Parts: sequence; C-alpha cells; structure tokens
Amino acid sequence: MTLRSNRVGEQMKKELSDIIGRKIKDPRVGFVTVTDVEVTGDLQQAKVYISVLGDNDQRQDTLIGLAKAKGFIRSEIGRRIRLRKTPELFFEIDKSIDYGNRIEDLIHELNKKDSEDQE
Repeated sequence: MTLRSNRVGEQMKKELSDIIGRKIKDPRVGFVTVTDVEVTGDLQQAKVYISVLGDNDQRQDTLIGLAKAKGFIRSEIGRRIRLRKTPELFFEIDKSIDYGNRIEDLIHELNKKDSEDQE
C-alpha cells in the first residue's frame, strides 16, 4: 500500500466509526468497532475490518445490516472525504482479536498449570 492509500484508509476509519456509531439506525447493527481499513493502491476498493460485541449470530446480523446500508455509508464517506471516486466497501469481521484472546487464554492455562506443578 502506498502512503496515500494509508492516509485515505486512516481517514476512512475515523469517518466510518462516526457514521456507523451515529448515523446507522438499523437494529441489526450492534456495538461495532472499526479496527482497520485497507485501501487498494488505486483507491477503488476498501476492506473494512470490524469487531462486534456479541456472539456469531449477532456478528452475522451486523454484517447483513452493514451490507444493506453500504450505499448510504459510501455516500456519507464521499461527502466527508474529497476523492475523485469513493472506494467500494467490503465489510469483514476482524479475527485477530479472537485470535489474540485465544492465545492469552492458552498462556494463562500454561502459567496456571506450571504454578500447580511447582507446588
């Protein structure tokens, strides 16, 4: 990714957080955090990574709600960020947070087992 696409991605991350948090009224869209935005070098597409508080059903409902609101979100981004063409948005669940939590749990288990073995 180029410096410009990184800048556009960071700006989109800020704006998307505000739009999803304040403007989207869909009840399927729960508590969503935008964790990252990857914009292609030609600024045509943007992959938006989100984290959703809840179980898998709530995550899927949130993705469906965001897919329905994609046109509105894209038009809002176009108004807020001056670009020749607003990137097409693709929403994905950020799995890195779950992966990090799993590793942390494993480390705690190992430490607990190690302290039990020493006693």
